Amino acid sequence: MQGCFSKAGLKSKSFAFILYFKRLYGELTNCTYLVAEKMDCFWPNRLVDEFFIRVHQHYFHDCSLSGRLLQDPPNRILGPFIAVPILVTLLMTALVVWRSKRSEGIV
Repeated sequence: MQGCFSKAGLKSKSFAFILYFKRLYGELTNCTYLVAEKMDCFWPNRLVDEFFIRVHQHYFHDCSLSGRLLQDPPNRILGPFIAVPILVTLLMTALVVWRSKRSEGIV
């Protein structure tokens, strides 16, 4: 697969190729589903996963992964997403405890 769908190479021909490839891939998925159903197996299953992995290894072995790998965000961004919910939980717990102690004397 030349360029392996690189963003620089997305022209109208490439886009048509992607749509064609997507249709073929959908048909392959449907075929594995029908075979699994005919064999009274669950879908997806380990064999189907291994089949798709072999297909990808065969047809996409020369595609680079650069730019597509998911990475954790930097700590300066990730830190607040972790710290803020923890602090809000602690604050709400403290507020509930404080309010419950305060209302005990007003019966």
